[in-house]
Amino acid sequence: MKNKVVGVRFKEAGKKYYFDPLDIALTVGEKVVVETVRGVELGEVMEPVKTIEEKSLIASLKPIIRKATDADINKDKDNEEAIVQVLKSCRYHIKNHQLEMKLLSAEYTLDRSKLIIYFNAEGRIDFRDLVKDLANEFRVRIELRQVGARDGAKFLGGIGPCGYLLCCNAFLGEFDTVSIKMAKNQNLSLNPSNISGLCGKLLCCIRYEDDTYSEMREGLPKMMSYVKTADGRGKVIGVNILERRVKVQLEETVKVFNVEDLKAIEQYDSLDFVSNGNGSNNEVPRNN
Repeated sequence: MKNKVVGVRFKEAGKKYYFDPLDIALTVGEKVVVETVRGVELGEVMEPVKTIEEKSLIASLKPIIRKATDADINKDKDNEEAIVQVLKSCRYHIKNHQLEMKLLSAEYTLDRSKLIIYFNAEGRIDFRDLVKDLANEFRVRIELRQVGARDGAKFLGGIGPCGYLLCCNAFLGEFDTVSIKMAKNQNLSLNPSNISGLCGKLLCCIRYEDDTYSEMREGLPKMMSYVKTADGRGKVIGVNILERRVKVQLEETVKVFNVEDLKAIEQYDSLDFVSNGNGSNNEVPRNN
């Protein structure tokens, strides 16, 4: 069974959620009012109406309530402006209760039925007294959400080691899995300071080129394996993945060969390839 859906996001670099467009004509970039498990929220159409298989849906579809009116957009702006005072009060109460937590951000639902506060902490935090104080001050339902290091970086933003804005804060809607195996696959230095982002986790960009490197290293010998060349048998002491060239230690000299010029590769297993370092070189779900 297929369902007609429209993709909506709630933050500039936020995750995409599917809603039922009903019979409302919608275009990309339009503001819409929807109901999520958090309450009534203002979102932006980021993907036009299309049909998808029901098995692709994570949860049951909720309908688009309406296109956003000028009143809805103005109310959303008022909510954003009110967050300045909310954050100021939160910091005061967190300090007053001596809680070991880092305040990241806060947001109202469109109808101000709920105030969601995001924070980061090393372990579990008993914030019951904090919730009571905030509820008494703002007279609204309070929800505190503890997020991980990657989501914390997404909230705060910053400049990455490449000199550009953090990917997670600029355009990444969802976090992909990044593993140390991918870093090895790309011949990167395994020094944590070289392959970690501001969040302390592996750089998200390591994932971008992993498929290309996996394809290009097909047929390459592993480090310290033996190969047969036109100049005799030798040991591989360097591998350049992008140029597909290997440095070989022969009996009396060291030479560089194109992989295609090798006569034979001994003890080869692409899964065991290990680099010596030489050669070339998370938004909280709406659960709608």
